[in-house]
Amino acid sequence: QLQVVESGGGSVQAGGSLRLSCKVSGPTYTSNCMGYFRQAPGKEREGVAIFYDGGVNTYYTDSVKGRFIISRDNAENTVYLQMNSLKPEDTAMYYCAADPFCPFQYLSPAEYRYWGQGTQVTVSS
Repeated sequence: QLQVVESGGGSVQAGGSLRLSCKVSGPTYTSNCMGYFRQAPGKEREGVAIFYDGGVNTYYTDSVKGRFIISRDNAENTVYLQMNSLKPEDTAMYYCAADPFCPFQYLSPAEYRYWGQGTQVTVSS
C-alpha cells in the first residue's frame, strides 16, 4: 500500500509564488507517473501538471504553461510543483496523484489509485 503525503500550499496574492511537494512511500515504488490535479468549488477535478508515459513526458494544462513547473527527485520519490505568477483562477484544492502502473489515460482522475490528502491554494487579487 502506498502513502501519498502532500505539503505546501497556502494563501498568496496574485503574482506570488508557492511550491507544493508530494512524497510517495511504499514498497517498490518509483515516481515515474504522478502529478497534480486541482479542483475548484463546483468544478471537476482537472490535471494540472503530470509526469506520464513512464515519466518520460510532462503534461501541463494550457492555463499554467509558462508559470508552473513540475519536477521530481527520484531518490526521494518526491514530486514538486513550483507555481509562479499565480492568478486568482488558480485557487483550488490541489491533489497529488500517483500510480505505479502509469495510466494510459493520464488526465483521468479515475485512473489513479493513490491520492494525497489535498492542499488548499488560495490566490487573492
